[in-house]
Amino acid sequence: MSAAAVHPGVHPGVRTGGLTGVLGLARLILRRDRVLLPLWILIVPLVVVAAVGGFEELLPTEEARLSYFAGTASSPAIVGMLGPVYGASLGALVAQRSGFMFIVVPLISLLTVIRHTRAEEEAGRRELIGSTVVGRNAPLYAALLVTCAADLLLGLLTASGLLGAGLPAAGSVAFGLALAASGWVFAAAGGVAAQLTENAGSARGLGLGALGVAFVLRLAGDSAGEDGATGWLSWLSPIGWGQRIRAFADERWWLLAPSVVLAVALLALASALAARRDIGAGLLPARPGPERAAPYLGGPLGLAWRLHRGLIIGWGVGFVVLGAVYGSAADAAGQALRDNPELAELLARFGGTTRLTDAYIVTVLGVLGLAAAGYAVQAALRMRVEESSLRSEPVLGAAVSRVGWAAGHLVFALLGPAVALVLGGLATGLVYGAAAGDVGRELPRVLGAALVQIPAVAVLGALAVLLFGVVPRWSAAAWAVFGGCVLLGQVGALLGLDDAVLNLSPFTTCPAFRPRTRRRRRSPG
Repeated sequence: MSAAAVHPGVHPGVRTGGLTGVLGLARLILRRDRVLLPLWILIVPLVVVAAVGGFEELLPTEEARLSYFAGTASSPAIVGMLGPVYGASLGALVAQRSGFMFIVVPLISLLTVIRHTRAEEEAGRRELIGSTVVGRNAPLYAALLVTCAADLLLGLLTASGLLGAGLPAAGSVAFGLALAASGWVFAAAGGVAAQLTENAGSARGLGLGALGVAFVLRLAGDSAGEDGATGWLSWLSPIGWGQRIRAFADERWWLLAPSVVLAVALLALASALAARRDIGAGLLPARPGPERAAPYLGGPLGLAWRLHRGLIIGWGVGFVVLGAVYGSAADAAGQALRDNPELAELLARFGGTTRLTDAYIVTVLGVLGLAAAGYAVQAALRMRVEESSLRSEPVLGAAVSRVGWAAGHLVFALLGPAVALVLGGLATGLVYGAAAGDVGRELPRVLGAALVQIPAVAVLGALAVLLFGVVPRWSAAAWAVFGGCVLLGQVGALLGLDDAVLNLSPFTTCPAFRPRTRRRRRSPG
């Protein structure tokens, strides 16, 4: 007997696990994201286009651009930090400096897909929607449809803005499409991560881990150069594909194909995985716990440690790796900056110091500080995840106050990022000090430059807690504030923005990295 005969009232799209209801769910996502979606679609192109004016002011002549290009292209440390540069034209320099957008756009795409798939399922809304005439894969495809369309619109607006700024059409379109394609890859990766785990936090962890691996591969490959021993590593990274499209310098249009193919393959994988699991479950089974709880789980602080320890370990390892990579390149970066006054001026704007190696170190530690702020927001919003998934109710039903429950999470939302920054500062200082032959002098300075960012990181974590306490449904707006700090930190100084605007970011008020000078002994007599 056919399924239709058994369940005559069931829509064919539901019986076959089809895509019935995709457009309706897409409209629902657009309705829910009517504020956040336009923001990142518009902000990214505006920042990229604004960088054109910043470079025109910083490098007004052809000679200045050639000097900047020569120093940047020949320095593995600078290429590793900023990405490859393929020409001395204004467009090519802007494309390199805007390379951080190949991390920002994939990150936003990844988080958007997980929020509208696994997070909805974890909250129970997916099951409610599934009771209507909706195909099994419709929520996944609706989230991907909206996110990929937003990425494409973002790319087209970026291309149009660069064209309006007077840059060549081919390079503008190539850069815009490369941004969109990088977003597609990690949107599909977010769809895969949503099928593997039982909760949104774990899915985000998997997705962020994949993005981190792609970044490290790009960094390692670009630092060695295309002809270097490890230059091939960049070809394993979707981020590397986007930057190696050579916008404004003999474009490689065929490099769009790997991103599209990988995105389609990940989409097919996500769809296949979704068909193999039950609603609310993940393909990676949750590890069964012991028969009896450990003694430390008897209080809110112990429970918070159990929930946050994976984040602390993962972020800590990542900061150690990045710190070691950046520290190993610091001395070479200082040498390159001495021969390139234009690049030295650029990094001095970001680092707040004219001492060349220090300017490089402050710049890379600023990246670590922003990453720690993202960690703080993620850890602070764990309270919102626990509350919306109803796991906080049994805890608060025991002899635990709301203040005690929240305090347990706050400890690790503030302590975890601080530990990560300490580890990153130690790794950077040790490796740089060993290369410079003076660990005793350089390690305290570099570690201090990392530690002064902890108050700024704590501000963003506290803001996330404030939003959760006052307007819980708007707590995700903390990510928008974090994105604003990233943009101000990456392009604010380049654009020459007024101090009143730059000071909107707490990282701008961090103390500058000051060298500790040695006292010279007076010669006898």
